[in-house]
Amino acid sequence: MTRANMSESVTLRIPVDVLSDIEAIADATERSRSYIIVRALRTYLLNEGADIVAAIKGARADCCGRVRRLG
Repeated sequence: MTRANMSESVTLRIPVDVLSDIEAIADATERSRSYIIVRALRTYLLNEGADIVAAIKGARADCCGRVRRLG
């Protein structure tokens, strides 16, 4: 699989102050804005997002009878 097939383009609106911080970090680290935004999203997904994904998976497992009940 080529790298182009491993990503998709998205369009979003970012508050000016947030974009300003992203650009400052990108300039200071000599990275692209896209790189900084992807890193920030991955960090979110590893922290807060992981709890949400776990809850979704747990609800699906419970719905399908795959959860062992205690008691």
